[in-house]
Amino acid sequence: MAFKVQVGPPQIAIHQGQTVLVTDPDGTITWPSDKGLYFRDTRIISNWAIYANGVSWQLLNGGPISYYAARIYLTNTAILTEHGPIPPRTLGLTISRSLSGGLHEDIDITNNSMKPVRFQLEIAFRSDFADIFEVKSGQIVRRGKITTEWSERQQQVCNEYLNQDFRRAVTISVASAPSKAVSANGRLSFEVALQRNETWHACLHYRLEDGQELLCAPDACVAASQDSPQFATMSQWLKTVVKINTSNEEFYRLFHQALEDMAALRLPIKGTDHIVFMPAAGLPWFIAPFGRDSLLVSLQNILIHPKFARGSLEILGGLQAKEDDPYRDAEPGKILHELRCGELAHFKLVPHTPYYGTADATPLYLITLHAAWRATGDRALLERHLPTAEGCLAWIDRYGDRDGDGFQEYQTRSPAGYENMSWKDSGDAVMYPDGSLVKGPKALCELQGYVYDAWVRMAEVFDVLGEPQRAAELRRKASALFAQFNETFWDEELGFYAYALDGEKNKVLTVASNPGHCLWSGIVPRERAKRVVDRLMAPDMWTGWGIRTLSADHLAFNPYNYQTGSVWPHDNAIIAMGFKRYGFHMQAAQIAHDVSFAAGHFLLNQLPELYTAAQRDETNFPVQYIGANVPQAWAAGSVFMLTQAMLGFVPDAPQNKLYVDPYLPAWLPDLTVHDLRVGEHVFDIRFWREGEQTVFDVIKGDPEAVERRDVAARRVELEPLQN
Repeated sequence: MAFKVQVGPPQIAIHQGQTVLVTDPDGTITWPSDKGLYFRDTRIISNWAIYANGVSWQLLNGGPISYYAARIYLTNTAILTEHGPIPPRTLGLTISRSLSGGLHEDIDITNNSMKPVRFQLEIAFRSDFADIFEVKSGQIVRRGKITTEWSERQQQVCNEYLNQDFRRAVTISVASAPSKAVSANGRLSFEVALQRNETWHACLHYRLEDGQELLCAPDACVAASQDSPQFATMSQWLKTVVKINTSNEEFYRLFHQALEDMAALRLPIKGTDHIVFMPAAGLPWFIAPFGRDSLLVSLQNILIHPKFARGSLEILGGLQAKEDDPYRDAEPGKILHELRCGELAHFKLVPHTPYYGTADATPLYLITLHAAWRATGDRALLERHLPTAEGCLAWIDRYGDRDGDGFQEYQTRSPAGYENMSWKDSGDAVMYPDGSLVKGPKALCELQGYVYDAWVRMAEVFDVLGEPQRAAELRRKASALFAQFNETFWDEELGFYAYALDGEKNKVLTVASNPGHCLWSGIVPRERAKRVVDRLMAPDMWTGWGIRTLSADHLAFNPYNYQTGSVWPHDNAIIAMGFKRYGFHMQAAQIAHDVSFAAGHFLLNQLPELYTAAQRDETNFPVQYIGANVPQAWAAGSVFMLTQAMLGFVPDAPQNKLYVDPYLPAWLPDLTVHDLRVGEHVFDIRFWREGEQTVFDVIKGDPEAVERRDVAARRVELEPLQN
């Protein structure tokens, strides 16, 4: 293609902490829509518009200038005033916004005409205080009472929502302006009078309240945003984490954008610095703690900052279920799915207080704990979280295996619970080959792999902690699960693993991407790995932009649906790690190429949560999925996991070793990583192609600590588990 089509949602989204602002490209918030200013799962501003004598402005251009700030340039259409007409395109309006707790809004108007002008500037806004769940569903129910109070002396208007003991409020104050504002008819109005080339400037502060805490707006105008705390912490984050250099400029931009996205999605933890945080799942819908997402993101970030997982392990461990609660799908030892703090959660009209409807977060907690220890060498990390790990192991045995058949199944017990509790959690994600939905307890293939991997890893942990009998027992259980899984889930005629077992223990022989996760977990025997790889790379699964979630030959295939044919970057990154684990270096690098090449079509090289893709050729491009979160944590983190796959990155900090098994493809002929941390070591390592081989040189750090080792050889080390 001579031109590269740039794809992205028609909106501007900025955020900081649990405050999110999503507007139309011209900075307005139209109602009804899902846009607005959100604060702790409540839409604080549901409508925002700006007028000159009642006339709307015309968009020139706009967009985010950082994850927490945006700027929009507009001009006027024809405006009639009592002082004479103002011709089109003679006024320039710039709206600048910055989030840091509350919202700072700058309004700048310049008179570019040859004559003085005078008009009324009006800013209209409304607050519906809708819960984020209801905004997303489009079914908003008003339960409480909204009041508005204007103080002319203080130049501020306060919109407050009260429903019994649930409160949200926004106070919009005129921090500075050349003229006093008046409030009438739901609008703040200013008299604007400008000589030729004169500029008018006003600052509005949006202060947010949730009944317990008050978040003030930043004082500084957006032009001084480089002095903000967010700018400083982003700069420090980028200094701390792994950086890369490469001659492939697109991959460099993708990697750097992923670093910024990851820092932008941090949910700070009180009492820690900005390096220790819980990653939010994604913008705008999932600025909240998510068990599965946070753990997978922690695994993805092992490469760029090995201590990244500390925040997720700490917070999720502290929220581990202690009691049986069917409404919240909670059972002792289970790791949460999602925690919310809006009105519906407050009154327990949804079970997200927190909700535990996930079958995979609990084994993923164990996998993440082990991976963090291997990357840091911190034995105290194991000891600190051992009680949580023991609870996870007990839950897997007692509740994860619901019927005692040796496999992990899930089924909601809540009237408000989720039908599906794996990463493919949409209601239509698990179906038979004829397209009908699977009901009842479901034993998905990847859940068995996660538990197998968790048991193998925890066996190593118990060896280190001096409990060889516990280690031997976990290895015995892992070996039994390996054998039982491969006997039951494999279908020779299909040449692939079953997607799941249904409630009657029948195989669900739908071809989907899930068995790729089984390669990542290591539950696939070596002799079957190639057949799994080949099936995933067949034309009905592989688009050239990544691997689909569901085969294009399936009756229910729909590439425009959430999980029935779309492409998910994090899914592809896990599959690439699985390919690499079994020695399929070229196929792993092919997936890395597909996803990174797709990312080049998205604005800012910012990978969305998912996208739609036809088979790649010279005339098409990936398509934005409506409603996809951008940025999204495990989409951004997929870049790091794809890099891990190409480098064969295997840290062993307890033994002061970093193992690598690099394969750089022709499209990425060189890659240098800087500030790569493994335990107490810090490395700069240069990788490059020589012919068809990839070689490396340790240019900073102890070269004796870095060793080339065939990643697939680790399969041989684990082989006794399979006998």
